[in-house]
This record gives sequence, structure tokens and C-alpha cells, in this order.
Amino acid sequence: MRIGTVSRKTKETDIQCEIVLDGTGKSEIKTGIGFFEHMLNSFARHGLFDLKLSCDGDLRVDCHHSIEDCGIVLGEALEKAAGDKKGIRRYGHIILPMDEALVLCAVDFGGRPYLSFDLEFPQERCGEMDMAMVREFFYALSYSAGMNIHLKQLSGGNSHHIAEAAFKAYAKALRQAVELDGRIGDVLSTKGSL
Repeated sequence: MRIGTVSRKTKETDIQCEIVLDGTGKSEIKTGIGFFEHMLNSFARHGLFDLKLSCDGDLRVDCHHSIEDCGIVLGEALEKAAGDKKGIRRYGHIILPMDEALVLCAVDFGGRPYLSFDLEFPQERCGEMDMAMVREFFYALSYSAGMNIHLKQLSGGNSHHIAEAAFKAYAKALRQAVELDGRIGDVLSTKGSL
């Protein structure tokens, strides 16, 4: 089983994370930010990843440090779980509907970080989470995992639906990218390494 475990403690957050790429979608999430927990539970369930993540953050300030640092830690855990990336498909993509929202996600787990983020949230908050933090989460994740992530909103008028479509689409695109393909004997790169 491909498992990545990371702990990270700063003056702002204390985070533990474990992800199993070949899981069944089980999750145990504790961040103190209800909507963010809902997004991470959706990510695990729809990607069929087993995810344990706890974050004790400075929520008295706001949700920024907790969400950004969870992105850093989850990205590092994904990178560890993928290991040398031999045999993975590397790329994944999906267009995912959620009610009126339609979101495209494409990923390249090839070692090069980049985030293209084209989502607009009509409502500035969902519960205790600032919607501006969705971008910060995916930015931190893309750079710590060494992964291209492209998120594009094709339609949508409800921030909850748009964000949830994005997290689910990312989960399903990532699931494709980390799947093992028996025809790929080494890594899927003309350079011979990722």
C-alpha cells in the first residue's frame, strides 16, 4: 500500500496527516473549520483515498494559516505516498457537475508545481471558511506535492457547490493520475525520471 505520513508544527499550526492512495474513501478530519472538513471528507470519499488529518491552528486569528498549512502537509503526504512514481499514469482530468456548478480539473503529478485557478465565488464565506482560502489551499498543495493543478469553473452561482465540485473534481483527477498501469514499466516521462 502506498502511504504518506507527515507531521508539521509551527507557531501557527500543529498538523498530522496520513494518506493511503489505495484506500476506500475513509476519512478522519479535525481542523475546527466545518466547511473545510466537509471539503476534505468529500476529497477522500470521491478519490477513494483513506485520509487522516488533524490540525490545531490559530483559529482565533482566522482560518488562513490552518487551511494553507493543511495544503502544504497534504501535498507533502501525497508526494511521499507516490514514492518514485513508477507505473503511475501521471495525468488525470474530469469535468464534474454539482447542481448548477460545473468544474474542470486536470492534473499532472510530474514533479513540476503550477496552479491555474479560475474559480469565482459569489458568496465570500461558507460557514467559517473564507472562500479566498480555496485558492490558497490548492496553491500550497500544488507546490508541496510538485503537481500541476488546473481548476476551471464552467458554470456556477453558489459558492458551496463550486467549491465542492472543485474538491471532488480534484479528487477524481488525482485518482486517475496515481493509478498504476501495468504497461508503464518505469516512469511516464521521456526524461526517464519525474
